[in-house]
Amino acid sequence: MSQPNYFLNIENSILGNSWRGPTSQHDRISETISQIIDTPIQVCQILARLGITPNSVENFLSPKLRDLLPDPFHLKDMDKASKRLVKALENMERVAIFADYDVDGAASATLIITWLRDQGLETTLYVPDRIKEGYGPNTKAFQHLSENHDLIICVDCGTLSFEPIQRINNKTDVIIIDHHLGGEELPAAVAVVNPNRQDEASDMSYICAAGVVFLFLVATASVLREKGIQSPNLINSLDLVALATIADVVPLVGINRAFVKQGLKILRLRKRPGLKALMDVSKINIPVNEYHLGFILGPRINAGGRVGMSDLGARLLSTTSDSEAEALAEKLEQLNQNRKNIESRVQDEALSQIEKIGVDKSIIVASGDDWHPGVIGIVASRIKEKTNRPAFVVAFSGDIGKGSGRSIPGIDLGSLIQKLVLEGLIEKGGGHAMAAGITLSKKQLTPAFDRLAELINSRDITFQTTTDYYLDGLLMPNAATIELIDALDTAGPFGSGSPHPKFVFPNQSILFTKRVGTDHLKLTFGSNNKNKIEAICFRAFNSSLGEVLENHSGKKFHLAGVIGKNTWQGRQTVQLIIEDAAYV
Repeated sequence: MSQPNYFLNIENSILGNSWRGPTSQHDRISETISQIIDTPIQVCQILARLGITPNSVENFLSPKLRDLLPDPFHLKDMDKASKRLVKALENMERVAIFADYDVDGAASATLIITWLRDQGLETTLYVPDRIKEGYGPNTKAFQHLSENHDLIICVDCGTLSFEPIQRINNKTDVIIIDHHLGGEELPAAVAVVNPNRQDEASDMSYICAAGVVFLFLVATASVLREKGIQSPNLINSLDLVALATIADVVPLVGINRAFVKQGLKILRLRKRPGLKALMDVSKINIPVNEYHLGFILGPRINAGGRVGMSDLGARLLSTTSDSEAEALAEKLEQLNQNRKNIESRVQDEALSQIEKIGVDKSIIVASGDDWHPGVIGIVASRIKEKTNRPAFVVAFSGDIGKGSGRSIPGIDLGSLIQKLVLEGLIEKGGGHAMAAGITLSKKQLTPAFDRLAELINSRDITFQTTTDYYLDGLLMPNAATIELIDALDTAGPFGSGSPHPKFVFPNQSILFTKRVGTDHLKLTFGSNNKNKIEAICFRAFNSSLGEVLENHSGKKFHLAGVIGKNTWQGRQTVQLIIEDAAYV
């Protein structure tokens, strides 16, 4: 399909983006959809953009878990894993859950902890310290756990943990439930359930670890039913799966979309003490949505693993005590603020370093001594967004550094990092297509990233000097209503793989501006004084956009972004979150 013309003829916006709009094919499909369902044409445009055909519209808008849930037993080793957990349950064995320190790991651990606890089996939670132990199983922790447990279940980690599993006593079994990219060989576990094993033929590679754990529990419940034993209703745990799916930024397609759609319904009941307490401390006083999961709740749960005690997130999610939940939520709120301060310092130093070396390379690398390893992934993500290049940030403590990388579409960072491991250029590493982690020495830094750049260059990737910014259409202020926002939400949830609807308000006058904090800009715009809309531009002054809009001098702009609801003192109004703008 040929590229569409520049939308509103904007080839180079204030942020340097090329604006793209709906294709003529999308317009035709949206017109057809509008004849099938009674909904605003803007919703039909979103559905067409998402690739929804007229015949599949109704099933898409009302996804049913039972129709989309894959057969768990299609995953390799699922039969072994579920039968081993049933054995542990029947014999009331001593079970330990070894989890990663991020939201996906915390949610995965809580799924199993809660499910077993509801059947009378208490478990041990172990989350490694990010700084002292690093990612995934380590020999010392595993040997300690194996002394007092019959079964260790690794969640959101373990697929590449050969030595720690090899060196435990042979009386303790290990199950791995993961989604990280696997190598040619697998560790000596009873079962390795991972849709990203190299020998896996299923089409579930896009599911986060909590999604895989959910399927594991579905399979285990099925084995119990064959024995005439009923287990707890797993539907009530979809709040955790939705949280992890959004926080781990996996594509919101297929079963993931149903997980989030149904999980949000559970979340809005506020029945899980930990999440209720966190919503309260975060001042979420409206029905929770995917934005809250990704940008408010997720970062706070992650804060423990980043700059505090690594098990705080999992303890918060799994507690049944309201008072403990409140105390943990308050602690995570404080840690999240600390994380922001640390992140800001590391980001400033990393960007300063990058400005000196330039951004015309195939991979952008910043490194520093005593940078906090808990924030380097976030900073790498910011650099990737700023440069439109894969980016790595490496934090050294002495001679050894830990690095976190973020990629762009078309560059599978996880597989490239595995190649560096096989070639002996770094100590260890792994990850996904879009994110990876490494451990290396200072001597390895330059050779490793020279080789990584060479591997990327061999793929003949063309880096865009401008980024295409996709818009779903035009809106005028009087057409942007609460009712339209509610209608657009029916096509959600939105996130990775299913971008939020984005509209442009053309020929708008800026009527009022006000700085919020140090880098946000709040403003009011309208085509005239009667049709006005409130807007906010987050991190506006991290680029030229904030200064241009603030010093508008009466000029008119095309303003582009996401429309949403702003709730203040019980009153809802439409708000535009500005992502880009162009001169008229």
